[in-house]
Amino acid sequence: MENKLIGMKKRLTRYGDDEFALFLRKSFIKGFGYTDEVLNKPVIGIINTYSDFNSCHGNLNDLVEAAKAGVLAAGALPLAFPTISLHESFSFPTSMYLRNLMAMDTEEMMKALPMDACILVGGCDKTVPAQIMGALSSNIPFVQLVSGPMSVGSFKGERVGACTDCRRIWADYRAGVLSDEDVAEASNQLVPTVGTCGVMGTASTMALMVETLGLMVPGGACAPAVSAQRVRVAEETGALAVKIAQLNYNPRDWLTERSFENALRVLLAVGGSTNGIIHLTAIAGRMGINLSLDRLDELGRDTPVIVDLKPSGEGYMEDLNKAGGLVRVLTEIEDLLHLDALTSSGETLGVIIEKTRVSWPQATVRTRKNPIFESGGLAVLSGNLVPDGAVIKQSAASTKLLVHQGKAVVFDGLSDLANRIDDEDLDVSPKDILVLKNIGPKGAPGMPEAGLIPIPKKLARMGVKDMVRISDGRMSGTASGTIVLHVAPEAAIGGPLNYVKNGDEIYLNVNTRTLKLLVSDEELQARKETMPIIITSPKRGYGKLFHEHVTQAPQGVDFDFLIGVDDEDKL
Repeated sequence: MENKLIGMKKRLTRYGDDEFALFLRKSFIKGFGYTDEVLNKPVIGIINTYSDFNSCHGNLNDLVEAAKAGVLAAGALPLAFPTISLHESFSFPTSMYLRNLMAMDTEEMMKALPMDACILVGGCDKTVPAQIMGALSSNIPFVQLVSGPMSVGSFKGERVGACTDCRRIWADYRAGVLSDEDVAEASNQLVPTVGTCGVMGTASTMALMVETLGLMVPGGACAPAVSAQRVRVAEETGALAVKIAQLNYNPRDWLTERSFENALRVLLAVGGSTNGIIHLTAIAGRMGINLSLDRLDELGRDTPVIVDLKPSGEGYMEDLNKAGGLVRVLTEIEDLLHLDALTSSGETLGVIIEKTRVSWPQATVRTRKNPIFESGGLAVLSGNLVPDGAVIKQSAASTKLLVHQGKAVVFDGLSDLANRIDDEDLDVSPKDILVLKNIGPKGAPGMPEAGLIPIPKKLARMGVKDMVRISDGRMSGTASGTIVLHVAPEAAIGGPLNYVKNGDEIYLNVNTRTLKLLVSDEELQARKETMPIIITSPKRGYGKLFHEHVTQAPQGVDFDFLIGVDDEDKL
């Protein structure tokens, strides 16, 4: 019965009298000046995650208004509402810690409010997966609208943008190459406009994967934040939301494992963020679909990196947009895709590619015969140090370090790292391997982007730019280096990483997908018996919930009780 109701008649507050509930609801919303005629139309909810703390979402109020125009023109009633807003640089201890909270907020608000479909408006990297995770669990039709990438700035005559250049410039500052004045000048140019990071970081990666999944309008991933094109995308999104509302066209009914494999192909082809693996796994998990690391590695072996964007290349998102956007990438890897996968328009991905195909000359998207990296921009590692796997973004690593053996220099956590990494007495050489424990989902908590362990200052001053670094945490998709991430199980729950000691030899061979701690099984077992795991669980609130229910990296770091589809939950 509920599914036949539309708009204001849906999800009535339970007073025990539905007619009174509808009467009261209409009475209150008429305070905005709505008429009964308008209130009888289908309702399109629009999530607005604008925040004065979040410049990535600085254009969202304008996009919401444009989306409203599209909804109104298509004959429905748009109603915007707020949810949690996350920004990576304004979330203590890390935005990943709060991603699941935002997903829960999104899900519960979508189920609480009367709407026939919802437009998810976000951008900064954790917000988009949080919104889709929650929306899929809400079992309500939805479409995604992202804020779009920021424009490029200029520092000393060089194009720069957040946040690959942020890290490079800071590394040069630590090495003494740049002055305090230089860094101050750079900070005025690295984020010259609102919008998400302008390189192939997590925000850009997620936008491209979500468009590939068919959850946004064609061309919706790359349009710059401060462009008329982005406003038009918002208006088109409003019209599409009305269409899916009228058809009750729910992504939970048509997304399949093949859809997610397409997204993985794009993740690999664009040289995307390692974070994209975790987020896509969590999104698929809400559908009851398991994305295995083995399958990711298998797909990577014949999927070249063809997009020349930082950190794997040299360009920026505005370059990819000018090259034609996602469809240019899809065209190059068309034979690797499941073209029968459906999209929000009701058309298949193959039809969308054919309708939006472009052919003008450009240099940002390479051909398969002339790739940035021949295969496997991301690689999955196995071995006694990583029983459940780990990942490395080999396309952004130093070629000479992809096969390497070195002595472990171990840090027990973020505090230990901060206290010792720049100590002039630290026993470390360029050939050593930096190991950071206890920055996993439970250990940190929240799996912060601290896997980009800084090069010790005394080595940076010598000109050392990269070292092998290993952790159970994450790194920003904007970062580069020979960095092993997502080690599972994490140290804080007794993974082998916990038992690595200073001086242990570690062997990395990305070609053979191997990561080994060169310690005997007997010695490792002895260490487990003498080095107990001590986990301190928060006693209250979200921290307690997070610690007791968060899963490991291969499961998407979602909460165990949110994974899978609950078909009984059809409000």
